Amino acid sequence: MPPVFFQKARKVNNYDLYAGQSWYVPGVGGMFALLAWFLAGNLLGSLVVAIFGLFTPQSIIENYSMLVVYPLSFIPAMLYAAQKSQRNSLFETGYKLNSSHFGPFKGWQIGLITVALTLSTMIAADLPNYYNYKLTTLTPGMKQFYDAVMELMQSMTGGPFWSSFLLTAIFAPVFEEWLCRGMVLRGLLTKMKPGWAIVVSALFFAVIHLNPWQALNAFIIGVIMGYVYYKTGSLLLTMLIHFVNNGFAVVAAQIPSLQDVDYWFEIMPRGVYIGVYVLGVCVLVACILAFRRIPLEQRRGNIDSIELVADGE
Repeated sequence: MPPVFFQKARKVNNYDLYAGQSWYVPGVGGMFALLAWFLAGNLLGSLVVAIFGLFTPQSIIENYSMLVVYPLSFIPAMLYAAQKSQRNSLFETGYKLNSSHFGPFKGWQIGLITVALTLSTMIAADLPNYYNYKLTTLTPGMKQFYDAVMELMQSMTGGPFWSSFLLTAIFAPVFEEWLCRGMVLRGLLTKMKPGWAIVVSALFFAVIHLNPWQALNAFIIGVIMGYVYYKTGSLLLTMLIHFVNNGFAVVAAQIPSLQDVDYWFEIMPRGVYIGVYVLGVCVLVACILAFRRIPLEQRRGNIDSIELVADGE
């Protein structure tokens, strides 16, 4: 007969989609382990595509291979986390990957604030991203590297709109938020000061993008998503941020006049840009102040614990 607290853990699994991984709470070492499994998943996905490429038309491989490679990249890390969580559930307290602490706000209100936060962050990040591009491509070698990276990214998402949207706006928010906020940040918040946990998890998020131009933007929005997760415990809200950010980029890429535009700084009249930028920063500050109104219930943020107690207690 299994221990009563294991019975409770299995009971929780019936109601919580993420409960099966709630008892794996990685620290810095666990973060690197997850990164290693993620990279192993990349190799696995590439191997699968190479095998299919032996008897699949090249056009299909070019347009749809990332729909296979990308999910497979996360499968080993997910299996690793599930296995560790199952073992830990016998003797440790779990922490939910997704909670719902919205303070004085209703669900629809916090959703609208989150969308406004995302759009304003995109505006505020435009100028740092532009100067990051300028500084990192001063040498011809780095400019060639940048062009190669952009060409590779376009080839990976160069299929029909539906496949690009599915990959970038659906798969990326679900899988990357599970890894970077649901696993890495949730674990770090239990082991270090919240500010450091948010910064380290944002750096991790930047690193998995594997190039310096996406990395800065990923770090900036990673800090914002980390703060939202810290204040609300909601993985669904960070997925919403990720969805709006990536979905906007995919849709904008379908507009002919915007297809070759990487930074608004390049195309908007200077006066208009300054006005939009200042407005974006003001909205960003207002949204952050709104999230500050959500009270913290514990030092680690509003991430609910799952106590291992016997049924009936």
